[in-house]
Amino acid sequence: MDLQMNDKVAEEYSNKSQKIRVITENWVSQNLFCPYCGNAHIRHFENNRPVADFYCPSCLEEYELKSKHTAIHNKVADGAYDTMLGRINSINNPNFFFLHYNKADFRVKNFVMVPKHFFVPDIIEKRNPLANTARRAGWVGCNILLKGIPDEGRIYIVKDEMEQPVDKIVSDVKKMDFVKQYELEARGWIFDILKCVNSIGEEEFTLNQMYQFTHMLELKHPENHHIEAKIRQQLQLLRDEGIIEFVERGHYKKVKQCCK
Repeated sequence: MDLQMNDKVAEEYSNKSQKIRVITENWVSQNLFCPYCGNAHIRHFENNRPVADFYCPSCLEEYELKSKHTAIHNKVADGAYDTMLGRINSINNPNFFFLHYNKADFRVKNFVMVPKHFFVPDIIEKRNPLANTARRAGWVGCNILLKGIPDEGRIYIVKDEMEQPVDKIVSDVKKMDFVKQYELEARGWIFDILKCVNSIGEEEFTLNQMYQFTHMLELKHPENHHIEAKIRQQLQLLRDEGIIEFVERGHYKKVKQCCK
């Protein structure tokens, strides 16, 4: 993988956003494999599709690319708020690539893939409507809150200019594929508990430590009056899926991810 993007491919463009789009899309076309199946190449859709930019000719997974010259760990601007929420509920929602590049030399610094099933309403932030004086007055956009996605859903392909092993990336994607079977509300609970587990610094943790998140979860899920039981249920699910291990009564252990 060549982390140096070719800015000469956009010499004929004068608009800055068009230049960046052409440069970054060219780099992805030349360098990216499919994180789902490991196929050596993904392809650019010939037409300017409204839903996705790339697809894998082997497994047919689709990807949309977002690029920034600033860090991508917090939030990334996206399109219309209502459209994004509709896509989350749609089978046509693509996976996302997030590319962070150096503005000075067009070198890729970080490249993250987020599987489509990690997109839930909680990570979509509604922006203020455009002013009445704007060309699209009243239009409401959104931001994707990457910080709201569990670590397991932010899969680095390039991290701090270091390419990550292909087999690890494919393994990490497949490990969380079980989430697809759940509806949006259930997925939200899985991700909330994952984030709680991840926020505990130690490799091993206890049920009592998880209960410390009860108040926060009560505020987020006011309709649920059995939060502690829900915590236990979700820990059981994560254990069954191999994300955590059961050590002994009330004690758990995070499953180590190699090369992470």
